[in-house]
Amino acid sequence: MAENAAIDTATTETGGTVRRRDFINIAAVSAAGIGAVSVVYPLISQMSASADVLAESTTEVDFSAVKPGQAIKAIFQKQPVFIRNLTPAEVAAAKAVDPTSLRDPQTLEERTKTGHENMLITMGVCTHLGCIPLGPFDGGTVLGEFGGYFCPCHGSHYDTAARVRKGPAPKNLHVPDYKIDGTVVTIG
Repeated sequence: MAENAAIDTATTETGGTVRRRDFINIAAVSAAGIGAVSVVYPLISQMSASADVLAESTTEVDFSAVKPGQAIKAIFQKQPVFIRNLTPAEVAAAKAVDPTSLRDPQTLEERTKTGHENMLITMGVCTHLGCIPLGPFDGGTVLGEFGGYFCPCHGSHYDTAARVRKGPAPKNLHVPDYKIDGTVVTIG
């Protein structure tokens, strides 16, 4: 029996003993941990953004060719974006509106970047039911009653600062996160 005890233990360099049972327990727990990681890792990694989503996480647009009074459409995350260069008269008209009289009160300064208050960047989706409003990029003929955008689906009218002024739309056109560097706007 003393021989079996010698077989079940071994002396370590520090003078302690390690039993065979301890080694088997450590090996079993390590194998279970590796198995758990190999099951959980694919479940967690499938929740991360795919390559096509990451590719559309930002959009860069050069607006140097957009003259005052003109607008262009761009695409950000499969939705239209309106980039509009406001004229000094449009800026003055937008500033003259009392924000407390609006359904969704915002000033032009809250909707644009400091130093670039003539550049208005908004999502091109009506806040009522998601139609695409018409504006100066569509030939400039249908701008609504307030010189901004007009949603032909249900008749929402937006002013030059893309603030809802009339119709069923509950909110202003959404202003996405963006930054301006020279003549390039990075959306997202």
